[in-house]
Amino acid sequence: MQALLSFDQSPPFAAPLRFFLTAPLFAILASLLLLWSGPELFASRWTPAALALTHLITVGFLLQVMLGAMLQILPVVAGANVPWPLAIARLVHLAVGLGALLLAAAFLGNQPLAFRLAAALIGSGVAVFVLAAGHSLLGVSSADSTIRGLKAALIGLSVTVTLGMLLATALDGSFELPLMQVTSIHLGWGLGGWSAVLLAAVAFIVVPMFQMTPAYPEWFARRFAWTMLALLSLWSAADIADWQEPAALLASAAVLMVAAFAGLTLQLQRRSKRARVDATQRYWSMAMLCTLAACAVWLAASAFPAIAERHEWPLLCGVLALNGGLMSATSGMLYKIVPFLVWSHLQNLGRGRVLAPNMNKVIAGKAIDRQMYAHFVALALLLAATLWPGWFVYPAGLALLASNACLLRNVLRAVWFYRGQRLKIEALTPRPATSS
Repeated sequence: MQALLSFDQSPPFAAPLRFFLTAPLFAILASLLLLWSGPELFASRWTPAALALTHLITVGFLLQVMLGAMLQILPVVAGANVPWPLAIARLVHLAVGLGALLLAAAFLGNQPLAFRLAAALIGSGVAVFVLAAGHSLLGVSSADSTIRGLKAALIGLSVTVTLGMLLATALDGSFELPLMQVTSIHLGWGLGGWSAVLLAAVAFIVVPMFQMTPAYPEWFARRFAWTMLALLSLWSAADIADWQEPAALLASAAVLMVAAFAGLTLQLQRRSKRARVDATQRYWSMAMLCTLAACAVWLAASAFPAIAERHEWPLLCGVLALNGGLMSATSGMLYKIVPFLVWSHLQNLGRGRVLAPNMNKVIAGKAIDRQMYAHFVALALLLAATLWPGWFVYPAGLALLASNACLLRNVLRAVWFYRGQRLKIEALTPRPATSS
């Protein structure tokens, strides 16, 4: 694999960390919204509360974690240094965070002005990030599968956010837009063109490295990202042109590509040489199982009208894809990225004179396991709530609240650990002499 890890090119600690600290807060808000709305939230995927909760998870949690992860991954994996990383991080973080809050409020209150402000904030924040990240990747060779995937993911993100901005500004009826059709395309690009492509790009290097598995087949890793974008582009065009059969075939092909990635990852995990399976590996296994299940539900609804007519299937598919697939994978990534950030920055502070503590000491393994099991319980209850909301919506909301409160506490523990160790290292490390 061409992409080599360059640990000395990490951005400032505060740049990605701000995204990782606020992401659990949005998931906590989502759980509070679930408790406040009650069973009515699951009446349809189109209820205001369901739309608000979905975007608290997608924009507030997932996008924040993914943007923070890319800030770290680009220089370390691709050797692509984002210019002014701390300033870019501050601007993007503020715009996307405020935009996510406004977007959720807009869905709940049906306020056209809030939709427009949210679209402007999220769109401008993502535009700044894409321009900065794209500029950093311009001179980087695309020979490596991970780097190709990162470049393709930026295109997927751009299309997703552009479609979302169109939808947000069209809701007041100021211009005509086929809302249901564009919403479907927006969802497809968000899940496939951005999230799945980015997740696969990261997986091609971190799954073999950290989970000690064989490498992904070269033929699959080389073609996955751009094949996904090509299928989504052709499907979008066919759907807009109302070519129903070609659109259905292209959409199914894209879903099968995602299923193939999930199935292949599980197969590689079975061949792992790790003596002990850690929480990150369990998180990724759950993510891939839920992704396969979400793909199966989508394909079943496409093939059988009796399933497609039931209002529960989009909710079930959404919980599997978002909470089960993407939230599990990103939570697992956090438990690798955050301890590495702490260790690498402490190592740099020590300047070879004081060694940083082992990464396993940054967040206690038992604390990670407790949060992971809370997440799995919340996932199971959310799946049950899509079918029997009256029985399970409140336990699901409480479990989701507990899970993400634990996640926030674990990330804060890493920050406190860093601050404590930094003070020790600064006390032990003599400052360089300054000339008068």
